[in-house]
Amino acid sequence: MHRASPPVLPRYSDPRSWRAFMGLRAMSTGNAGAATRPIRRIVLHPQYDQFTSDYDLALLELSAPVFFSDLVQPVCVPAPSHTFSTATSCYVTGWGSPGELAARLQEAPVKIINRNTCNKLYDDAVTPRMLCAGNLQGGVDACQGDSGGPLVCVERGRRWFLAGVVSWGEGCARLNRPGVYTQVIKFADWIQQQTRGQV
Repeated sequence: MHRASPPVLPRYSDPRSWRAFMGLRAMSTGNAGAATRPIRRIVLHPQYDQFTSDYDLALLELSAPVFFSDLVQPVCVPAPSHTFSTATSCYVTGWGSPGELAARLQEAPVKIINRNTCNKLYDDAVTPRMLCAGNLQGGVDACQGDSGGPLVCVERGRRWFLAGVVSWGEGCARLNRPGVYTQVIKFADWIQQQTRGQV
């Protein structure tokens, strides 16, 4: 399996070890329009299970607000009642690629895959808090290095919603091995509680 989150070690849970970059499209210096912020705190989901990747979600509180621009735009946290159909246009973005990190931010169109179908492919390892997306024929997928990245879907009115967070899978872009994501609608209330409604 790939993309599973590593065990939470003190270094990884220390906010001082991290910086957030917004609007970054290339791993090079001089990214005009990109913003960076230190992390004030990290909130791990208390029920996270490192063996099953269930409840695979953490929130990062930035040290200062970020201002929107052409390169930095908000994404909506969907309500618990929101549904993403298999016809919804969704995209996964990240720096991962087989064997190494990409020099430029990668984007791939993916389709939401029915959970029952996905569970048959993964021997019932897909919990109700997970979402599958990709292409059953293979060829398009999140990959190692994309963990924690967004699965976003665009809906009527060009509003973008955060449907999932890259969690795990088996290999990269393999036949009948779609990516498995943390399903954000299942955590909308928890996110609201932790952020005091500021998202």
